Amino acid sequence: MSAYSVIIAGSGAAGMMAAIVAARRCEKVLLLEKLAKPGAKLKATGGGRCNLTNTLDNETFMARFGREGRFMTPALNAFDHDALTAFFRDIGVETHAPDGYRVFPLTHNAETILSALEKELERLGVDVRCHQRVTGLVHDGQCVASVETASETFYAPHVILATGGMGYPQLGAEGDGYALAEAAGHTVTDLYPAMMPLRTKETWVQHCRAETIPKVTIRVDLKKHKKLRADGDLIFTKTGIRGPAVLDFAREVTPLLERYGEVPLRVNMTKGMNEDDLLNHFKTVQNDRRDATTLDLVKTLLPEPLGLQLCTLANADPGLPFSRQPGQAKSDLLKTLAWTPLTVTGHDGFKMAMITRGGVSLKEIRPETMESKKLEGLYFCGEIMNLDGPCGGYNLQWSFASGFVAGHLGRKDNYKRDYSACRS
Repeated sequence: MSAYSVIIAGSGAAGMMAAIVAARRCEKVLLLEKLAKPGAKLKATGGGRCNLTNTLDNETFMARFGREGRFMTPALNAFDHDALTAFFRDIGVETHAPDGYRVFPLTHNAETILSALEKELERLGVDVRCHQRVTGLVHDGQCVASVETASETFYAPHVILATGGMGYPQLGAEGDGYALAEAAGHTVTDLYPAMMPLRTKETWVQHCRAETIPKVTIRVDLKKHKKLRADGDLIFTKTGIRGPAVLDFAREVTPLLERYGEVPLRVNMTKGMNEDDLLNHFKTVQNDRRDATTLDLVKTLLPEPLGLQLCTLANADPGLPFSRQPGQAKSDLLKTLAWTPLTVTGHDGFKMAMITRGGVSLKEIRPETMESKKLEGLYFCGEIMNLDGPCGGYNLQWSFASGFVAGHLGRKDNYKRDYSACRS
């Protein structure tokens, strides 16, 4: 028989943080990981640079998660971005925010973060066992008793599920925890891939791949969903669109895609200029350049390959002066520049999704402790819960904060205690 104070399933950011916090409280901790090494997905975050968190205040931070964001209030009050950077400083990792917003390790290397966490786990004596997939959660309907793997049963009065979502299954995210949660009586909401590129019906995008279009606005062009929008940089691909604005917006689009089959978008790539603004801009440029063609005017706003495609969409001759275009072509070009139509028709599924939208229902979890309302001794942290945010350190901060709270095993009155007695 193997007995512990707490067993944690999953060694991502949330699981490792929970293990460290529990071990600093002198708990006997077992951390189970189904892959050969801990933290596989953590190593890939931020393109390997590891955008840990950001400098937003808690209220603004939570608002970026949508209506479910308020659930994070206790966790962020206990462990916000300042506490997170202080934690990493304490284990030997200095961080900075070069743009004043996104926080990275000074090395801009996720391996720095993972190595520091692993060293702390080792120093605290956490029992880390890899190649151990949790297959069952044993309980009597009221309290947790043990977990089962393919080779062994491990006993503990506390179990933390930190198994992540379904994005990037090659890095171990296969949704194992959802089945465990459902078996314990929990509700798992519909699951959708999020933070991923999108495919479009329009094929002209393949000719515009050379440039990043900054400061675009994307909105859904469906009557019931017109309030959905995103802002940021856009990149065209061979089959569609990607970039920060798209990654953020994918979490809104993928559920609509399942519902409607395709999702029409309107994209402003002219820094918010409307049709009147564009017309006035063209007149100003023409006053300085009498021989300017229509494409010359468009090139003052957008890269030439994109400008050519938008002229084609509007049936405007790019070699003619704008003043000599037919009236309909003028009108259509201004409309197309102000709000370019695109139609999302698909995506590459969870294999390309950085995160999962959906998860264990927050209504069944106590936000002050991350403990289940269904089963005593069961806790959740990280992406397994129905809470996901945009790019920019949001999801990692949430993983660390929820792991921090879960690792206290319900002892919320001691969040600020001195751990020095248990750190040798």
